Amino acid sequence: MRKFNIRKVLDGLTAGSSSASQQQQQQQQHPPGNREPEIQETLQSEHFQLCKTVRHGFPYQPSALAFDPVQKILAVGTQTGALRLFGRPGVECYCQHDSGAAVIQLQFLINEGALVSALADDTLHLWNLRQKRPAILHSLKFCRERVTFCHLPFQSKWLYVGTERGNIHIVNVESFTLSGYVIMWNKAIELSSKSHPGPVVHISDNPMDEGKLLIGFESGTVVLWDLKSKKADYRYTYDEAIHSVAWHHEGKQFICSHSDGTLTIWNVRSPAKPVQTITPHGKQLKDGKKPEPCKPILKVEFKTTRSGEPFIILSGGLSYDTVGRRPCLTVMHGKSTAVLEMDYSIVDFLTLCETPYPNDFQEPYAVVVLLEKDLVLIDLAQNGYPIFENPYPLSIHESPVTCCEYFADCPVDLIPALYSVGARQKRQGYSKKEWPINGGNWGLGAQSYPEIIITGHADGSVKFWDASAITLQVLYKLKTSKVFEKSRNKDDRPNTDIVDEDPYAIQIISWCPESRMLCIAGVSAHVIIYRFSKQEVITEVIPMLEVRLLYEINDVETPEGEQLPPLPTPVGGPNPQPIPSQSHPSTSSSSSDGLRDNVPCLKVKNSPLKQSPGYQTELVIQLVWVGGEPPQQITSLAVNSSYGLVVFGNCNGIAMVDYLQKAVLLNLGTIELYGSNDPYRREPRSPRKSRQPSGAGLCDISEGTVVPEDRCKSPTSDVKDNSFSRSRSSSVTSIDKESREAISALHFCETFTRKTDSSPSPCLWVGTTLGTVLIIALNLPPGGEQRLLQPVIVSPSGTILRLKGAILRMAFLDTTGCLIPPAYEPWREYNVPEEKDEKEKLKKRRPVSVSPSSSQEISENQYAVICSEKQAKVISLPTQNCAYKQNITETSFVLRGDIVALSNSICLACFCANGHIMTFSLPSLRPLLDVYYLPLTNMRIARTFCFTNNGQALYLVSPTEIQRLTYSQETCENLQEMLGELFTPVETPEAPNRGFFKGLFGGGAQSLDREELFGESSSGKASRSLAQHIPGPGGIEGVKGAASGVVGELARARLALDERGQKLGDLEERTAAMLSSAESFSKHAHEIMLKYKDKKWYQF
Repeated sequence: MRKFNIRKVLDGLTAGSSSASQQQQQQQQHPPGNREPEIQETLQSEHFQLCKTVRHGFPYQPSALAFDPVQKILAVGTQTGALRLFGRPGVECYCQHDSGAAVIQLQFLINEGALVSALADDTLHLWNLRQKRPAILHSLKFCRERVTFCHLPFQSKWLYVGTERGNIHIVNVESFTLSGYVIMWNKAIELSSKSHPGPVVHISDNPMDEGKLLIGFESGTVVLWDLKSKKADYRYTYDEAIHSVAWHHEGKQFICSHSDGTLTIWNVRSPAKPVQTITPHGKQLKDGKKPEPCKPILKVEFKTTRSGEPFIILSGGLSYDTVGRRPCLTVMHGKSTAVLEMDYSIVDFLTLCETPYPNDFQEPYAVVVLLEKDLVLIDLAQNGYPIFENPYPLSIHESPVTCCEYFADCPVDLIPALYSVGARQKRQGYSKKEWPINGGNWGLGAQSYPEIIITGHADGSVKFWDASAITLQVLYKLKTSKVFEKSRNKDDRPNTDIVDEDPYAIQIISWCPESRMLCIAGVSAHVIIYRFSKQEVITEVIPMLEVRLLYEINDVETPEGEQLPPLPTPVGGPNPQPIPSQSHPSTSSSSSDGLRDNVPCLKVKNSPLKQSPGYQTELVIQLVWVGGEPPQQITSLAVNSSYGLVVFGNCNGIAMVDYLQKAVLLNLGTIELYGSNDPYRREPRSPRKSRQPSGAGLCDISEGTVVPEDRCKSPTSDVKDNSFSRSRSSSVTSIDKESREAISALHFCETFTRKTDSSPSPCLWVGTTLGTVLIIALNLPPGGEQRLLQPVIVSPSGTILRLKGAILRMAFLDTTGCLIPPAYEPWREYNVPEEKDEKEKLKKRRPVSVSPSSSQEISENQYAVICSEKQAKVISLPTQNCAYKQNITETSFVLRGDIVALSNSICLACFCANGHIMTFSLPSLRPLLDVYYLPLTNMRIARTFCFTNNGQALYLVSPTEIQRLTYSQETCENLQEMLGELFTPVETPEAPNRGFFKGLFGGGAQSLDREELFGESSSGKASRSLAQHIPGPGGIEGVKGAASGVVGELARARLALDERGQKLGDLEERTAAMLSSAESFSKHAHEIMLKYKDKKWYQF
């Protein structure tokens, strides 16, 4: 068996040296007679690599929309510079502009596999979509003018760019250079207006004549510009500001939308006045006067059909007296006008048409509406305009996410079971047609194991998602609030005193995938236990328990527990409380009468409850008010199906409930758990020092860790990193108040409770915010009927272990270093009484046998792995000797620690508040990975970050999006194969037939040689100071990828070469040379591309 090699610790790590020496010292502490058995550790640093995989959910703060009608790909840009591309369900892509500036417009190069984005910082970018991870090929930064509108005609390489000054510049999208041809605003309007016409708000070419360009200025002026003669043919003026313009496909009419809620339709050859003025939502006055003005019509589209009337589709334009009315999309078709109400304000909309050609009948079939927080697709072909059922996972934020859990490698029957009960929850009334955005191809999913994400929400709902193979699909939704009485009005709200809003918000989720038992803790100090059933049942009386958790010592401030509050608390209030969203102080009063006592925060329904197939309430537990003080929020939670127990704790103490017998087994203050072994001298209102926060407003994630003098040299020793870096303090920033000791971690297991134990037995390990680990022994009655009749005996053992910082996670390993999962009872259907099941009930399955054989040395039977905010320890059991110890961070603190399986082994994965992601081997706690990923910039990341098996992790990157990442080298390498293809080769539809007579008499579409007009030979070069060209990284990405592939091969070969004693220095130098030659090759390639620029750009 190969002994653990200290040199491996130093491999590629910056902070490994100190920890390695600590481990050597630690190993030297053990006398020779009590040496740790050597455990073969297979994980090496080469197994780890960190990279983002996919982003799910609705694009946060969307700002722009585009659609490729041939490729059938939808693009959404956001205010933070993100770009999301959607193809068929399961084909999604996320990209980010480095500047982070808002995307103001997107334009596809239709059927070319490219996209132009215009940003608020006046840059244009050309994205190559022909690779799985799109990259920028070129960028152009305008230096003297602000970009306001872009237009790229179909099958043209010349992009028209309108500016705030009213000028129009022309960009060659192949070379991303400016043409010398410029349309100046003063030339366009000449003497038609005495003042500046305002920014360009619209550009489009006449569908029947590419040589005529329609330019809309904000003030209300529209100009038809002749590109060849470089002068205006017609000017159209209206006394209301223009928001958008759209052509009729025959090129003889266009329509404008205005700021007073009117639409004007113009004949091209009649500039004097509009042919028709419509106010879609205006009240028509009898005297023939102008209708009352309405809100601005922000956008209009004019789409024709071969058989029937054209569609006029618009957003906005409602009358000012419709106060409180929801945003609307109006569809005018012939004489009928449909007003479609939306849940959120409309950002943009596009009409999807059968043809990409603007000079053909458009035949619209759907409207895609981008809302502030949703994406809606309306079927125009069906009566009543039903919406399509959205197949993308865009409803993550339906109610704000308050907590998240991630389970990889679940039992294979779980997803089908959840899907079958969730399928019954689907809404009716959707369009019968298939989702029309169906471009791209799926990737080859190499990962075959089931993955489930569970999200808890502010409204008390819990959603189960199928997250297998980098996709996301909702499986099932559970509403936990339906067991409670709803308050009908604001006055009738004595029952939700702790929080003003969201009294049902989920804070902690504890789930056992094997037994399907689910337990949630909510913000109103309530716990609900659920069983999974495929049968519908009616529960006559909801089983309920009330628990009085009292803290004897009269401390004021209350720390939070392992799970973080769902919403940040206002900092530094006069009488702060630990409950999120709380805005009023507690109702404590000094008077002896009239105090609220023994009352829960929520009222459980007393009427029969119909429970659909899925998760059904087994038991509701509520903490009650004590002497005018509201119950403190629950900070940790655990459920065990094999023992039939649930346990939870807060800053007052711990409670254990037998959910089979519906009985409270344990209800102890935290101090009582210690018994006579309490190491802290606690007196009422003791002036113990709390560490100061380094960032106001962020410290509400913390847990009130009070560190005695012997474990913390200086209160300011943590204040080194600027994001925020102290051990988590309570949700209140007052320095002069003491934090109570909260229960921060709970773990059921079968292990040794005392040093003298000869065999493992069921017990509960309890971790606190002061870094203490206490053990409670469980004496369970035999299975079957006896389990329901005899009591469970619970006895605190008094055993104490101590770490720095609040305890976050605990787990147990056997003598070979394998993880010992908690015991569980396999799932069975409880609502079908069967004789056979009675026998099955007796068999409580323990997945791993942990009883030692008599020949084994009893002294080293198990290892306990304990991770706190500051350090990790591995304890030998039953001797309780510290076998290994690792100080994870000195200057920050761990937000999340998980013991996870990877590559047939296990490791400890940690995410620190300073942005580092670290992994450690087990049991030796050897550092394997330490990567700076992202600093903790808000509470949401802290609350939702979680690791799971097989190198997977996730967090809520925005209020509407989940970011998944991997820390596995193997997954990083396979990611390219797993990602979907956005671009698929599709033939462009044939151009519309001009017809015999139109060809004969010169009707039909007129083409234009734009190359001749805009090229350097005729229009000259553009001013260099006007815009700066920036080559993008996309061009050399492919060449670099080939070279980096070699680096990956070297990394894998390193272990084998090391063992043979060979050195890799010269090979790595050659690889570096390859990378630099790749870059020089790309420069030459770029020069050749410019040389042969008459070829299409994407052929290189």
